[in-house]
Amino acid sequence: MKTVIVDYRTSNVEIENLKKLGCKILLCPAFKNLYNAICGHPDIQIQVLEKNKLIVHKDIDINFLHLIKSQNVNVIFSKNNLESKYPKDIILNAVNTDNFFMHNLKYTDNSILTNLKNKKLLNVNQGYTKCSTAIVKNNAFMTSDLGIANALNKEGMDVLLLPPGDILLPGLNYGFIGGCCGLIEENLMAFFGNLDYYIYKKDVIDFLKKHNVEPFFLKKGKLIDRGSILNI
Repeated sequence: MKTVIVDYRTSNVEIENLKKLGCKILLCPAFKNLYNAICGHPDIQIQVLEKNKLIVHKDIDINFLHLIKSQNVNVIFSKNNLESKYPKDIILNAVNTDNFFMHNLKYTDNSILTNLKNKKLLNVNQGYTKCSTAIVKNNAFMTSDLGIANALNKEGMDVLLLPPGDILLPGLNYGFIGGCCGLIEENLMAFFGNLDYYIYKKDVIDFLKKHNVEPFFLKKGKLIDRGSILNI
C-alpha cells in the first residue's frame, strides 16, 4: 500500500477516493508558525529526499512525526526553523527528481543540501518551487512560473507553461498547479478537484496524455491547491 501525505483540510470525499487508489493517508497537521493558507501544506513542512527518506521541519508536530516514522521512513530534521515570513517558509519547498534538485538555493535548508547525492543543482528565483511545479515524469513538468520553465527547458526537459490563476487557494488570490496534484503511481496523477472546471484543461490533458499519465479527479469542482500530494 502506498502512503501519501496531504493537508489536514483535505475533504472526506478526496480522502475516500485516495483510498480507492490504494493509498494510506497521513494528514499533515497545521503548524502554528505558518499563515493559515499554507499552514497544513505538506510541501511546506516536508521534503521527500528519496523514497522512504524525508526531511521535516525541526518543530514538526510530535504525534505526526511518530506517524511518519511508523511507515518505516528515515526522518532528518531541518537545520532552520520554519516561520511564516518569506523566505523562512520556503526552506523545504523544492523540486527534487532523480536527476536534479531545483530551488531558490539561497534559502534551501542546509539539511537538504548536505544529504543530496550527486545531483545537479538548479537555481531559480521562485522560492515556492514545489508549489509552482507539477512533476509529471523525470523529464516532464507543468508550471506557471517562467523562471522555472526556462531553467527546465535549458536542461532539455519537456515543460508545459500554464498561465497563472484559476486554481483555488483559500486566503490568497490563487493557488499553483504543483500544489493541486501529485503522482500516485508512475502513470497516475491525482488532482484535488477536476480539470473539467479548469480553464486550461485541454493543455493539461494533452500534456499528460503525451507522457502516458492518466489524471484521476478526487472530487468535483475547481482545482484547489492543498500543498501537493507527497508520495512517501
